[in-house]
Amino acid sequence: MLTPAQFKSVLTKPIKASSAEITLLAIPNSEQHPRLGLTVAKRFVKKAHQRNRIKRIIRDNFRLHQHELPPIDIVVLVRNGVVEMENTDLHKLVEKLWRKLNRRYNG
Repeated sequence: MLTPAQFKSVLTKPIKASSAEITLLAIPNSEQHPRLGLTVAKRFVKKAHQRNRIKRIIRDNFRLHQHELPPIDIVVLVRNGVVEMENTDLHKLVEKLWRKLNRRYNG
């Protein structure tokens, strides 16, 4: 997702899946595939290389699991504590959140 309007639409009445470090908000879309939007605030992740690492890992994980997701727009919000996570732990957490989001959408 690219435009502020697309992000804003997801923030109204979303389906939520969250952990202490990451929150996923989603709404159904009219496309045939899921779309992803990322917000990694400078307030929580100070250094650019750390923000880029987090975004890269989440994007990569989304690419690997997008075929399992329904056609939804997802906004990923990152909070405190995610900087200290190892790459493998971050991958596992995001995978768990995809599954939770899928259950909430279908259930």
